[in-house]
Amino acid sequence: MQKRIIGIDVARALAIFGMIIVNFKMVFGNHGNPLLNTFLGLLDGKAAATFVVLAGVGISLLTKSAIHQNNKETLNRNKNKLLKRALFLFLIGISYSTIWQADILHFYAIYMLLAIFLIKSSPKTLVSIAVGMIIVYPILMMLWNYDSGWDYTKMEYTNLWTVKGFFKNLFFNGFHPVIPWSAFMIIGMWFGKMELSNTIVVTKALWISLTVFIVVQILSYFSIIFFSMGNQEIITELTPILGTDPMPPLPLYMVSGSSIAIFLISFCILISKKYENTIFIYILKNTGQLALTFYIAHVIIGMGCIEIVNPARMGEYTINFSFLYALFFIVICLIFSMINKKHAKHGPIEWIMRKLTD
Repeated sequence: MQKRIIGIDVARALAIFGMIIVNFKMVFGNHGNPLLNTFLGLLDGKAAATFVVLAGVGISLLTKSAIHQNNKETLNRNKNKLLKRALFLFLIGISYSTIWQADILHFYAIYMLLAIFLIKSSPKTLVSIAVGMIIVYPILMMLWNYDSGWDYTKMEYTNLWTVKGFFKNLFFNGFHPVIPWSAFMIIGMWFGKMELSNTIVVTKALWISLTVFIVVQILSYFSIIFFSMGNQEIITELTPILGTDPMPPLPLYMVSGSSIAIFLISFCILISKKYENTIFIYILKNTGQLALTFYIAHVIIGMGCIEIVNPARMGEYTINFSFLYALFFIVICLIFSMINKKHAKHGPIEWIMRKLTD
């Protein structure tokens, strides 16, 4: 059995922290402090993309030895486990969507179903499918109206619970639509097939992904400036098309999200290997292993507490409040992960999932 790569768990912890910050500012409000707003805006869609890329990496690592040894029995057992987990996450995500429309879990479950079919695919095939999904999305946007179903003032999808609305949201214009978001998981599977225990390979991935990310950001910025000729109205119209924001998930965003995810994962693998025995890495590793518990807790407990205290102010808070409360909640997560580690091997939700799916 291969040694667990600590950096993967550390990256998962950082991805969850990013998602907590992004979701809290979306729900509580982001008024005032434009500098902090701009800085935290860089996390939009990037933390969630990293979370999905990490799942793809995890799938490749889980199945790597069975594929190399051509062990069909173990591979089928792994596939069955993934299938059950996908169903578990889909059901949790759907029940959760009634209170939290921006849920990623039910989308994530569909990406996993697709990933199961691609487990034995070559790296070249995986890249081709991911690129194909990214390229086909703008074509779909020409055929269908991306904005249909959305109430952007409340950031709510008005007909989510109709059959047509649900499937359109799931596959095309929800928060994390299957096309093209599945590409993140497939890119993670491709990355997971590399020798991630080899420092030279991971260092190369780190620098290439960082370069791609910077080039895409520069390309995005200057293309908006060039085509708008400085006209503020045109800038507003071009930003969703040529920007790197997650809605709609157009090619520049997808490349930007994938590259920053691979950079962050590579960085975490390298830093965790170097400082493996430090308390800091130990705490982050434990926290990353409880990612599912903390993802659910940040909505039910984190958002729920504020809504109970002052429901009328939801969406009206300052960015300073949203950010500080997110940091407070992250500290609670870190403390809980340490307490949990002393008494249990897995987090509460992870334990339930394993009981039902292993």
